Amino acid sequence: MKRDISSRGELKLFLEQTFSTLDSTLANSEARLREKEVGTVHFVGQGIVRVSGLPNVRSEELVLFPGNRLGLVFNVDPEEIGIVALDHSENISVGSAVRRTGRVLDVPVGEALLGRVVDPMGRPLDNHGEVVAARRLPVEREAPAIMDRAPVTVPLQTGIKVIDSLIAIGRGQRELILGDRQTGKTAIALDTIINQKDKDVICIYCAIGKQSADTARVISVLESFQAMPYCIVVVAAGEDPPGLQYIAPYAATSMGEYFMERGQDVLVIYDDLTRHARSYRELSLLLRRPPGREAYPGDIFYIHARMLERATHFREELGGGSLTAIPIIETEGQDISAYIPTNLISITDGQIYLSARLFQKGMLPAIDVGKSVSRVGGKTQLPAYRTVAGDLRLSYSQFEELETFSRFGARLDEGTRRTLERGRRVREILRQKQYRPLRVADQIAALLSVTGGALDGIPLESVGETEKRIQQVVSEQLTDLCARIEGGEPLSVQDHNSLLELSRSVVGSELGRHRDADF
Repeated sequence: MKRDISSRGELKLFLEQTFSTLDSTLANSEARLREKEVGTVHFVGQGIVRVSGLPNVRSEELVLFPGNRLGLVFNVDPEEIGIVALDHSENISVGSAVRRTGRVLDVPVGEALLGRVVDPMGRPLDNHGEVVAARRLPVEREAPAIMDRAPVTVPLQTGIKVIDSLIAIGRGQRELILGDRQTGKTAIALDTIINQKDKDVICIYCAIGKQSADTARVISVLESFQAMPYCIVVVAAGEDPPGLQYIAPYAATSMGEYFMERGQDVLVIYDDLTRHARSYRELSLLLRRPPGREAYPGDIFYIHARMLERATHFREELGGGSLTAIPIIETEGQDISAYIPTNLISITDGQIYLSARLFQKGMLPAIDVGKSVSRVGGKTQLPAYRTVAGDLRLSYSQFEELETFSRFGARLDEGTRRTLERGRRVREILRQKQYRPLRVADQIAALLSVTGGALDGIPLESVGETEKRIQQVVSEQLTDLCARIEGGEPLSVQDHNSLLELSRSVVGSELGRHRDADF
């Protein structure tokens, strides 16, 4: 209450009114006692706390430590409660009080998160103020029922030629990216996010256990390509408690489900689940859960399966939204038969394998076509891809075998030489620089020019330059055809011939220009 008081009489009247209001408020109020369960800390470890008391606490319930620090109930044993700390536990000491909150772990969701960088609890990390959430969703949710799911039929264009043509991904699919460290796994994920601009796809990048400098670099790239307005970045850094790293992918999935349930398409990238599995192993061993293979607990398969099963494509009656999951895992020594890689391969609908051997040769992106597969994407590919790249995978695999055989110095017939020359040009066409995703029409023009033999006479070192020229001419002279290709119409025989003739004319002019320059 704010008013001007100019005399002693007015002051007396003001005090009488204030005390009268307080008396009436106290007279109408009734004091009640509330029961609150309070436990006692008797052990603090690296990211875990053991507590006695709390007889009615439930599994996965949030508890509160002094200083408003949060913990997640992990083990409920008769003698003690095992709790995972979600904040740094330096200020928690033996004898501290622990209180129940009566609620499960949840995160803020909604449009306010778009363009923001947050931790798995939804707390901002970008100094742009608090996140005003539309609502909150639990981080652990049941996967959609089978009858609520629709077939995956719409492509998710990555803008990368080798993926869109040979290992296509559909909206609602789960496609694994795996390879040794520093082979370009995150680069593929970033290109995919950049290519979703103006395609009405919400992208969520979940960084798990990565160094802060690497995550800052990813955010910088997204900002420089104007991708942040349709992105959410969820960060659990390597220096964060293992409990925060453990809940990060579940929190990112819940944020994506909010948009999926409203009929929107969502892409979630988990970078990477190898570190997630290690953080879970660390927590389990500290909490004395029985170890299994490679010291991982017995439910290591289940923690990833229950999360990735939440990726789906809803039926039209439920809005038709989709959530596409692209988990990333790191292999050691190119061993894809290790424990965690085989687990994830069996859960997902295909994998993209990046070879360290190809990376060292400068073949970027270093995708091994023979070991990569998409178990759904063939049904989602645009019809133009099926016309152009139908036999490309088989012919490329045959070329790689022939190339290995030719190294023994055997005498080759003319047909084999032509196959090898064509295969080398296919390999050159599949090269692509980072942060340069291509639209569908440009990819089709490049692939058709090499499969149709238009590039057979071009020197290998000139293939990239000629490809750019073909794409430029096609965009300028065949605008209607490009629009029909991207609209999902199949290539007719006339369209096929028009593209091939235009490619050959460009190649002819390029060869003539090179001859004039040499002369």
